[in-house]
Amino acid sequence: MVFLVSWLVLEEGIKRKTLISREHSDEEHSTPMENTQDSSFVICRSPPLEALLLDIDGTMCVSDPFHHRAFSELLQGLGYNGGVPITTEFGIKHMAGRSNEQIGRFLFPDWPQARLDAFFAEKEALFARYAREGLREVAGLGALCRWARDRGLKLAAVTNAPRPNAELMIAVLGLSEFFQVIVTGEECGEGRSKPAPDAYLRALDLLGASPDRSVVFEDSVIGIQAGVAAGMPVVAIAGESREARVVAAGASLVVRDYQDTKLWAALDGPYAAAAAAANGAPKVVDGERRVEI
Repeated sequence: MVFLVSWLVLEEGIKRKTLISREHSDEEHSTPMENTQDSSFVICRSPPLEALLLDIDGTMCVSDPFHHRAFSELLQGLGYNGGVPITTEFGIKHMAGRSNEQIGRFLFPDWPQARLDAFFAEKEALFARYAREGLREVAGLGALCRWARDRGLKLAAVTNAPRPNAELMIAVLGLSEFFQVIVTGEECGEGRSKPAPDAYLRALDLLGASPDRSVVFEDSVIGIQAGVAAGMPVVAIAGESREARVVAAGASLVVRDYQDTKLWAALDGPYAAAAAAANGAPKVVDGERRVEI
């Protein structure tokens, strides 16, 4: 099914902007939308937009390969799964987006806490070493951060990762200056990591922002569930193969990365589209998303 996006700009004085995904007739022309939802989408429930809250792993940066490498090496050394290396699919299903507490309960339900702590300390040290070698941002993230700063928006990083690695990833990306707040799930109490909403609620409190004027960016199902439970609309960063799952989890909009023209339109309508062009986000040229040079 092909979905198209059309913006309806109402009379002056009406602030709410509505993003509508529908299948249109051939006489109507608008930008293709990849989201599978039919209902109208409001990126900011009560404009103006105040804050953006972003997950880190998979949302801000391409970190899964480094997590997988660290886990795989340690688990194989322990003889986990009979010494057979874990697959990428195993990591996505059982580890991606989850806290070390959650992963530990799954991998080693009978281990004492001290042994789990030692295992994850070693794993996080390996991850940090590998991440320094090649961590990269999800395309367009830097432009989004600059756009948010120029508009006076507040930014928070909200993650299930341990704080040292959260800070490391943001630093490696060169984006530390943009984030006023970093909140980790493990700091919210036992059992209160995502998908519980606590980390996002804490971030809102620290930023002094309203959920009705904030937007969450996530890539995992449990992260999306956390953002929705905290009362905010969620933009999912996901490929086509995961689109149905993230929409089912509650994502309001699905984009491939931060260069997606749908995202820039949805953030703040015409202003965001102009800012996107100024910051290097691609324009739609002949129906395709690419940068005009």
